[in-house]
Amino acid sequence: MSRNPVITGLAFLGGFFLVLFILFVLGIFLLWHGKPDIYSGPKIGVVKIVGVISSSDRILKDLEDFKEDQDVKAILVRIDSPGGTVGAAQEIYEAIKEARSVKPVVVSMGSVAASGGLYAALGATKILAMPGTLTGSIGVMMQVPNLQKLLERLGVQATVLKSGPYKDAGSIFRPLTPAEKKILMSTIEDIYRQFVEAIVSSRHLPRQKVLQFADGRVFTGRKALEYGLIDELGNFEKAVRVASDLAGLKQRPTLVYPSRDRSLVRRILGEDFRSEALSLYFAPLYLSFIGH
Repeated sequence: MSRNPVITGLAFLGGFFLVLFILFVLGIFLLWHGKPDIYSGPKIGVVKIVGVISSSDRILKDLEDFKEDQDVKAILVRIDSPGGTVGAAQEIYEAIKEARSVKPVVVSMGSVAASGGLYAALGATKILAMPGTLTGSIGVMMQVPNLQKLLERLGVQATVLKSGPYKDAGSIFRPLTPAEKKILMSTIEDIYRQFVEAIVSSRHLPRQKVLQFADGRVFTGRKALEYGLIDELGNFEKAVRVASDLAGLKQRPTLVYPSRDRSLVRRILGEDFRSEALSLYFAPLYLSFIGH
């Protein structure tokens, strides 16, 4: 019996598109629920902190997940960041400290782990960096743009209604007043003291010694070892071995990475997008731990 070639072609196309649909549904399922756990044996969870730290939500969740996972025997935090906003860096620092109370947490510094990146690392059990890693930049800065002359040329004016004399401090429409500079500087000094105190407490260093290099300068991983800010020089692979030793593992562990519990739509238009948008909107007034 001969078959109609048109029907045969349609059946083939139908089967082809059915397979594509199944693969699509499977991909969405994995994207939503994360990859299934196919590993056996000891595990080390790897959390990456890359780029400017403007939000801590994802990193906090990753740290919490690995802290609670009984199969994960240690956590390795890979930092390659010039720093970022104060609150986010402090939240990560506290989360790493909390995770350290449950299992070993080792930080591996990449090309750069300066300012807020260094602050976050302070919560770890051990910190490693390469000799040429750029770190340091211990300090706080605030950048307040003044576009008054440019806006005047463009004919742009603003009428400001405010509940108090300092509510519009940092406005781009005028320079800061001496009183505003004094208030903002006191805030910067307060946060700087918090940074120094975190170093003194976590690294067990005398305050006067810390103050000698906590002046905003950037220095290398080799210098950081000399200052007592890190524990060893070494790359990511060495950090894995250190984490394994601290966890008492007898065999080479499997490195596991966070599964992303976020839909594609949420990634594009959800919390991450809103966080970045808000960061850009309020950027001029952010106090930041960021290398320069």
